[in-house]
Formats: sequence, structure tokens, C-alpha cells
Amino acid sequence: MTLPTLTEREQAVLAAVIDSFVRTAAPAGSRKIGKDYSLGVSPATIRNTMADLEGKGLLTHPYTSAGRLPTDLAYRYYVDGIMRWGSIRARDRAKIEREFRSVEVGGVEDLVGKAARVLSLLTGELGLAIGPTLATATLERLELVPVSSEKVLLVFTIESGVVRTVYVDVATRLPRTTLHAVSQALNERLAGSVLSEIQATMRERLGDLHFDNEGAQELMNIFVHSGPDIFEWARQEREVHLGSTAALAEQPEFTTSDRLRQLLLLTERRELLASVLGERGASDGPQVTIGTEHGQPELEDLTIVTANYSVGSLQGTVGVIGPTRMPYDKVVSIVDWTSDLLTRLTP
Repeated sequence: MTLPTLTEREQAVLAAVIDSFVRTAAPAGSRKIGKDYSLGVSPATIRNTMADLEGKGLLTHPYTSAGRLPTDLAYRYYVDGIMRWGSIRARDRAKIEREFRSVEVGGVEDLVGKAARVLSLLTGELGLAIGPTLATATLERLELVPVSSEKVLLVFTIESGVVRTVYVDVATRLPRTTLHAVSQALNERLAGSVLSEIQATMRERLGDLHFDNEGAQELMNIFVHSGPDIFEWARQEREVHLGSTAALAEQPEFTTSDRLRQLLLLTERRELLASVLGERGASDGPQVTIGTEHGQPELEDLTIVTANYSVGSLQGTVGVIGPTRMPYDKVVSIVDWTSDLLTRLTP
């Protein structure tokens, strides 16, 4: 997106209009901007400058009112050219750390879910987080646990303490000694390898293994012939965690029943949110996408702010989604700090 060139005065007026709209959710006129902000120019000059900004696509009239509203382009200009990407305020940092300490959490999933809830609480937007991509993760070990006469539970321990489970159907109850022997053989051939590689090469890795025990051999045959299906979760899984919608639902943008219904429907579109978050790439800092930049009709009135966190060599994403009328400097700093803290807290 090519941003227009603005004078210092135009930047100051644009920043004032955005700040006023973020605080009040009401269009800003030249008199209000002149009264509330020390710009050192007359209301007439502010009015002319606002007209120039409208001509450049940065402001718009919502109706016949003399007030103006920022466009998506205005927010993009603000984020890229005006906003100070500063450090998080000390009180916000203390709140985040306090919230993470307030609830006992276990593995990575607990921390990621907690991050989404904390972000909702502190920003007033809808917090969201996506678990780390597991296809490139390394399998540390797996265990076979008897569940019933017809099922065995596979427990996969992945790097950084991530655990996943899968049920496998068996013809008859297998004794623990048989399960232990098969587990040992599987770990010798699979542990230490990347999950996507395991999924693609199961037959080659296990095809030459033979057991005198008939039950053990039948179970191993399941892995040889159904291995790709057993590990399909590693390729597909992108679990999305959401915070509370309560604060977001109270914002003026969602006071009508139609807009609130659209918000609630969006929270049910986990696959859409997973797709959007999964496409944001391995950025070193916060990413901000605004309105029509998403390329999705459901998101054209919303802003998504995210930052990546690391779990060992794995990477996930935390952030918030809310209306384009957003206190970007505050939200960006909170999201950035939360991602850093999550990286430090994960095992």
C-alpha cells in the first residue's frame, strides 16, 4: 500500500482526529480539535487541513456532519508513520505479570489460553492466541496405554513439553508387556525425528520390524499401514484460543444486534481465524492488519494486532481483534510484551 506524503501540520491534525475518535467514538470537527488539542493554529486552518486529508483519502464524512472520521488508510498511516512504538507502560506490564501468576497453569496450552484471556482483560478487545505449529516439532517419545479391550491410547510427548493423545482401535486387549515392547520399538525408530518426516516415512521406518508375539505384530502393522493417519493431527492442528467477548461487545461498534451477532458468529469461525493467524509469518515484531487489508469480508471492519512467541524451536501467535477504532499504541505494546512474556514462561 502506497501512503500519501503529509506535512507536519497534516500529521498533527490526523493524529488528533484519530485520538479524538478513539476516545469518543464520535466524528471530530475542526472546533473540537482546536479546543482539545494544542496545535497552534486556528480552527479555520484545521478545517482546511482536514479537507486536504479527506482529499488524500485519510478522512471521511460519515454523513452531513461537519465532523470527520479516519479511514483504514488513516490508521495505516498512523501505525506506520506517526505512532510511537514505545515500551509498555509499567502498570500494564505489572498487570500482565500478575494475571499470569494468579492462576496455576501447566503446559503450553494452558499458558496460551491464559494469554488470550489476559489480552482481552487488559485491552478491551477480543484476545486470541494460536498454539505452536507442530508439523516441524520433534517427537521426544511416545507411550502406549491400555484403555479397554478395543482401544489403546497413544501419548505423544513433543519438544518443549507439548503432549498430544490419539486413540487406536485394536482387535483384542493387549497386555502391558506387549504395549511396552511395541512402544520401545517405536521410540527407537521415531523419537528424535520431526513429526512431518515421521508421517511421510512411517512405512520405511517400521516395515522391517517383526515380533514373535502375534498381538505385538498386529499392533505394529497398524502403525505401518495407518501411520500417516495417526500423525495427521500434527499437520492439521492450529488450535485457536479466544478470550472473553464481554468487553468488546460493550464497544459502540457492537451495540446493534446485527453487529453483535456478526461478532459472535466470527468467534465460531475458528478455522477462519486460524487461517488468518497462520498466514502472518515469522515476524520479529508486532504485526497490524487493518480493515480491508485482511481480504476477508468478515474482517473488513476490524483490526488484528499480533506478535509471535516461541516454544523452543516452535512458534505460535498471540494478539487481539477489535474494531479499527483502537488505541493502537497501547494495544501494540501490550501484545508485544505478552508475546515476550509467553516465550519466557514456556518450558
